[in-house]
Amino acid sequence: MKITIPNNFFYQFIFFLCIAIPYLDHFELTIITWTIGVLVTVSKSYSTAILKITIPFFIVFFIALFVMFFHNYEKYYIIRDVTYLFKPIIGFFIGYQICKRNLQNGFKLLINTALLIAIAHIAVVVFAFVVYRISTVNEIREYGGYFSDYEVYLLAILIFYKKFQLDYTKKQIQIFIGIIGFSVFLYLARTNFLQLLILILALKGYFRITKTSIKVIMSVVLLTIIGYSAVLYINPKRNGEGVEAFLYKIKVAPSETFKTKIKRDDYKDFNDHYRAYENIMTIRQVSKGGVFDVMFGKGLGSRIDLRQKVYLGDMELRYISILHNGFMIVFLKSGLLGLFIFFYTIYYFFRKIKSTNEIITNLNLLFVGTGVFLILSNWVFLGFYNLIDTKTILLGFLICYREKLIEINKI
Repeated sequence: MKITIPNNFFYQFIFFLCIAIPYLDHFELTIITWTIGVLVTVSKSYSTAILKITIPFFIVFFIALFVMFFHNYEKYYIIRDVTYLFKPIIGFFIGYQICKRNLQNGFKLLINTALLIAIAHIAVVVFAFVVYRISTVNEIREYGGYFSDYEVYLLAILIFYKKFQLDYTKKQIQIFIGIIGFSVFLYLARTNFLQLLILILALKGYFRITKTSIKVIMSVVLLTIIGYSAVLYINPKRNGEGVEAFLYKIKVAPSETFKTKIKRDDYKDFNDHYRAYENIMTIRQVSKGGVFDVMFGKGLGSRIDLRQKVYLGDMELRYISILHNGFMIVFLKSGLLGLFIFFYTIYYFFRKIKSTNEIITNLNLLFVGTGVFLILSNWVFLGFYNLIDTKTILLGFLICYREKLIEINKI
């Protein structure tokens, strides 16, 4: 069943712009674009579904705002934290509001946007290859980008096009999968590959506890162990190029965020496990502030002292206000109370809406996959708080789309 609503190019353009701009990796421009986007698409009414996913983010923000008044932080870092903590809220509302205004076919807009982004990404990488003669994994990612959650979602939806009743020929679907799939591959992002696997397993229904799902999950775990053992046997070197560089990232992945003892004066150890180091310093410094800081965090504008200067992007910093770990940034700003509330933003996607409609059923499965992936995403790179994350817009759109289908089924 398709939802047919009068076509509106303006809202399609706003949607594309809000999805595309973050790929430019310019946070200020993203926030300006998203703010305009949420204001020009504002709706007269909102469902409890969209409020349930956004209210926890509001609460985390207000806890951090309250605690801020007990400190004297620099205005720049306070404003920076405000934009980061509000970004997921804005994203969810943009997607939801545009879907309420909607277009002729919701999935058509989503797919067309993914295709345009994929084609642009491939063109950038090809251009860099021809003009700048890039050859290493790091160079490809530097020019083409580091990951793309949005493309992975649409790739998964296209793979299961029959389940979502997409109105395209098999030939068109194959072309779309080829273009978006190649673009996703060019990001060479471990997290995106895991994300795709998780979404595929979810859409196959393997996160429901059955004999078949247990066998499949155990098989995936076994293959992962065998594959990782093979990587350890190959023992790729740190400064390798091409495939070796990618395999080295896989090799250090388990310890990258979980290692508990890191030598700051050992360049290799420190850089390979920097994310774990951030986590360690955050827990230590928040805990040092006593019970109040542990419970309510250190507020908007708070920073972590890394004890030494570190190159992050194009800056050399010792004090940082934004971390790689989404759970840790919530803990830093709003403490255990905020973190406990924040967990609901993951649990939300495991809640299913009963329906006999096939699309609703599969959207439920896609949301379950989202919940599983968010555990990984928040631990590795900020989750919804990531400056180039666009999942919130897509998920806000799909939450509204599911509501529309439910309304139609009631008629």
